[in-house]
Amino acid sequence: MSDVVTGEAVVVEVRVAQLPSRAAALLIDMVVQITTLLGASLLVGMLAFLSDPALTTMVYIALTVLVLVGYPVAFETLSRGRSLGKLALGLRVVADDGSPERFRQALFRGLAGVLEFWMLSGAPALISSLISERGKRLGDIFAGTVVISERGPRQYGPPLEMPPQLAAWAATLELSRLPEQVAATARQYLTRWYDLSPAVRHEMGVRIATEMSAFVSPPAPPGVPPFAYLTAVLAERRRRDHDRLTRRAGAGPLARETPGGPHPAGPGGTPPWAAGQPPAPAGTAPQQLVPPAPQRPPYAPQQLVPPEAQQLVPPAPQRPPYAPPGQAAPGRIPLPPPPTRPSPLPASPPPASRPVEQAPAPTTPGGFVPPA
Repeated sequence: MSDVVTGEAVVVEVRVAQLPSRAAALLIDMVVQITTLLGASLLVGMLAFLSDPALTTMVYIALTVLVLVGYPVAFETLSRGRSLGKLALGLRVVADDGSPERFRQALFRGLAGVLEFWMLSGAPALISSLISERGKRLGDIFAGTVVISERGPRQYGPPLEMPPQLAAWAATLELSRLPEQVAATARQYLTRWYDLSPAVRHEMGVRIATEMSAFVSPPAPPGVPPFAYLTAVLAERRRRDHDRLTRRAGAGPLARETPGGPHPAGPGGTPPWAAGQPPAPAGTAPQQLVPPAPQRPPYAPQQLVPPEAQQLVPPAPQRPPYAPPGQAAPGRIPLPPPPTRPSPLPASPPPASRPVEQAPAPTTPGGFVPPA
């Protein structure tokens, strides 16, 4: 594992590709290149008798350069750092800051690859990969890139706990439009919360919370920190998914509904709902068969109210989806805080009997505890 610092000063942990997987990917690419080069050479050789020998030699040289240099450059540029071999092994070439590979970087790697693998049999690449901490060959050093593995095991942190102050509000959330990508970004931010500086932590939290509030309703209560808002939404989403899966696992086969209407009489003229009832004992009056009461439909249509009886009620003013703490909502004037009266200082105990003070747990305004 290695840490990559992005352009936003965020430390991202990536899995650097190991030497055996890179060697296997290179072997697949070389087999593809050699096969393509042999097929193109046979095709040109079949048509060589129709053209000038000098033209045939020029075509051979152009095909060699196109296959040896153009193949890795074109594939890695169009597929964002993947060739056929890297695609088969789950590898990708990225820049040192974690951004996708560009054409200039792919060209440097392709030109250096001709020297490292085809002219010097891969010796410089092997020595450089063993010396480098990130397993970089000469082409990666010149281009400023690193090869990472995308098939590592996913590691999830402990499940997020619902803040008690937001439990009632989270139960009313509408989460059907929340994209999976936004939820994954929020979870990664909460996982890396302690690794970020306070300024970056607040800026990223407000940005992710604002993006999530476009898909979640109703809006958050005023004064909620970004991490508490994101934690409440993700915890409620996880709870609903768990409940839905539990209901699916425990639901049995649904009872078959029969259409309404008159039922045919059973044997002896008895209705079908009385066919399984035991006979009445001797000496007692026969029981009167009462059909079951008709069931109410699961949904009763709402009765329409005439327009004359309706009262026009102006809509309630809406507040913004998410407002970070310390900022007033647009169109509202923040009220000044109430004046506070200085409280007298209590008399301090003598130095010998003063108890040892314990550091309080870190909290934020409102009593919200940062994510673990």
